[in-house]
Amino acid sequence: MEAVIRTQLVETLEGKGSHIPFSKAVHKFPVDLAGKKVRTLDHTAWSLVFHMWIAQKDILEFSRDPTYESPAYPQGYWPEFLKPAFTQEWKDTIREIGADLGEMIALIRDPHNDLFAPFPWGAGQTLFREAVILAGHNSYHIAQLVDIRMLLGAPVRDW
Repeated sequence: MEAVIRTQLVETLEGKGSHIPFSKAVHKFPVDLAGKKVRTLDHTAWSLVFHMWIAQKDILEFSRDPTYESPAYPQGYWPEFLKPAFTQEWKDTIREIGADLGEMIALIRDPHNDLFAPFPWGAGQTLFREAVILAGHNSYHIAQLVDIRMLLGAPVRDW
């Protein structure tokens, strides 16, 4: 049964199921639109991508490092500027999101990591809980990215 749970957690984090993967949400996204604000929305594509990166990194590091300290909330989870400083920053952040997601998936797949044992350094958090939080957080912001793309005239197709 635990193997099934691990597989389902991984599939959810990979975007298999009810939402598209992050990689498809940002695939061929015009970098010049990454900092463009849609009048009725609070965030740009860049601010969402940056936020996803920091939040995911926070969950990953908390899940594996007892000495890790989270960024200050909320300012530490959002970029200072609404657009990336340069194109490479956009690309590097997207790459980091993929790499960190891969590391979280590796933690989940590793049968030596108990999914349900509370972390000794936490307040009852478990690897299972952190994976579910990450999946929900990512899917929420992936949907926002898709909406922003549509509103900016750069639609994404997942079918």
